[in-house]
Amino acid sequence: MQQNGELPTFADMLANCHRSAVHLEMRDSYGIAGESPEFQAWKAGDDSSRHDREGRRRPFLDGVRAATARGVVLRRARIVSTPVTEYMRFSHAGAHLNIEAGEEVRWLPRHNASALTLPGNDFWLFDDQVVRFNHFTGDGASAGPEITHDPEVAELCATAFEAVWKRALPHHDFEV
Repeated sequence: MQQNGELPTFADMLANCHRSAVHLEMRDSYGIAGESPEFQAWKAGDDSSRHDREGRRRPFLDGVRAATARGVVLRRARIVSTPVTEYMRFSHAGAHLNIEAGEEVRWLPRHNASALTLPGNDFWLFDDQVVRFNHFTGDGASAGPEITHDPEVAELCATAFEAVWKRALPHHDFEV
């Protein structure tokens, strides 16, 4: 497994993806520094960032559009506790931009995930072959990614993602 220094960027990994990119998120809250001002504003009643196609999220959304335009299927599943945290309400409020860009999004209440075998960390799986684990600190800050090409790890992640996807609710059916 590779960590931090020598890793390709997420944008490069998505740009080099040919068939599929799936993302499993399992935390109820994240403390990503770059989105903190938006989250704080949203909590204060300003939801403009949840509709902003030109701001901080634009590079990601452009990457999703480019990937889906060349036939890549992008799916994101979130396992969440219910009732959802304030952070997940914030995420739910902005997911329509991901969907508009071409990503499919589903939500699985955590109590429906109890019988599933899951990896220990959030991940992206590219073309069923390359796993990019996202590591976080206890307070949700990024602790850096880790990449593996190990076929057994990729299979674990693919199987886990599909099990979650099968049970999860489409974004428009999941109420926060």
